[in-house]
Amino acid sequence: MSRFVRFALVAALAAAGFGCNQQQNASSPATPAAIAAPATPDAAIAASIKALRDNNIAALIGNALPAAEAVKLKADWNKDMNSEPISDEDRKEFAEKMAALTAPDAEAKMYAQIQPKLAEFDKQSAQQMPMMIAMGQGFAKSAIAQNKDLSDAQKKQAEDLLDATAQWAQTTKFTDPALVKAAIAEICKTARAVNLKTADEARALSYEQAMQKAGIVLGGVKAVLAVYGLNIDKTLDSVKLEQSAANGDAATVKVTYTAFDKPFTTEAEMVKVDGRWYGKHAIEQWQKHQAEIATAGKASAPAEPASAEAGK
Repeated sequence: MSRFVRFALVAALAAAGFGCNQQQNASSPATPAAIAAPATPDAAIAASIKALRDNNIAALIGNALPAAEAVKLKADWNKDMNSEPISDEDRKEFAEKMAALTAPDAEAKMYAQIQPKLAEFDKQSAQQMPMMIAMGQGFAKSAIAQNKDLSDAQKKQAEDLLDATAQWAQTTKFTDPALVKAAIAEICKTARAVNLKTADEARALSYEQAMQKAGIVLGGVKAVLAVYGLNIDKTLDSVKLEQSAANGDAATVKVTYTAFDKPFTTEAEMVKVDGRWYGKHAIEQWQKHQAEIATAGKASAPAEPASAEAGK
């Protein structure tokens, strides 16, 4: 489930320079085939932003991938999720963690386990956290500088956003008892809403059911971040879009938003595939992924026996 949430977020970021979502109705879950095609590049980004805003993973993926690929993803879902067997150890670990997170007194027990370690962590983090954040910031800036897919303007915006994120991390007291209790409460609330007791239950979910659960998890992640002052939905609500250039099946959209109480601007490159607009980077990454799968399949295929004619 966490792997799928990560994929959804990456797809959204690639499509919009930023992402979005929409909470789906459990009795009528959205499917890729049912998603209407936005008529313009900026409308495609707006649809993805709404999807991430409302935690609708199905709509988000439907906006990020060509319709045929999204339908294939849905059709292959159970096969892919069950490609590896569940071990008894996995079953035991999953059941124990879910039971601990969903017990009536889960919040109190979790805080009781964490509370003795908060002071010790505070002491260590006072010395180590700034250095760790600075190191991570340096590595990330190096990766941004070497990224050939980003323009100079996009690199500058990415670095500015990284600096703002680092400042937030350095000034937020993650061990504050009140904040820790609030974060634990959100985690337990999310686990209860997911309502999965065993790993076998999770594996047996249909595509639509899995997307609904993934949306609940994404909403929980947002809620925990909001406890620490990082309000993803507020940032998504601030997004403004302006189509700045178009050339046939390619277009550029200016994306302006507010994060950490600071304004940011970036550009999203869009391409038209089969009459629909998608994030250029998301399409390229998906095509690369599909090519790698095809290459791996050919490499693992058994060699064809030599023909009788060749043996003469």
